[in-house]
Amino acid sequence: MTIEWRYTAEQDLGVLSVSGYLGPDAVRRFDGAVGWVVGRGSGPVIVDLTGLRGWSAEGQLAITEAARRLAAAGRDLELAAIPADGSLVPAGDCPPIPVHADLIAALTVHSALNGEPAAGRREWRTTGWPTADHEDG
Repeated sequence: MTIEWRYTAEQDLGVLSVSGYLGPDAVRRFDGAVGWVVGRGSGPVIVDLTGLRGWSAEGQLAITEAARRLAAAGRDLELAAIPADGSLVPAGDCPPIPVHADLIAALTVHSALNGEPAAGRREWRTTGWPTADHEDG
């Protein structure tokens, strides 16, 4: 089982939405998504886990490693809607990872919730991510 992802970059903010199960089989794909994010956009990155069905210890480690990679690129990582089956306990050398109840709360903190697509919005996704014309669900 793997994950699907979508990355939306706006001015000074990115949202990486992840769905599926972030387990050992999905870590490499998640790392690839984070590499994509590091190379595009600017500012903090909110990892939206609304569509995530769960995560393993390896998946949680991938999140903390993503926080390190983004910090090295001068960007912060934040989480929205962590799975109910556990909390993230990053290692002591990990940058702080703010956790928001959901994506709306995270966007509100960044004053990015305006109901309309922002000018300059760009989006990338895996082929399995539903499009606006066909939302799975």
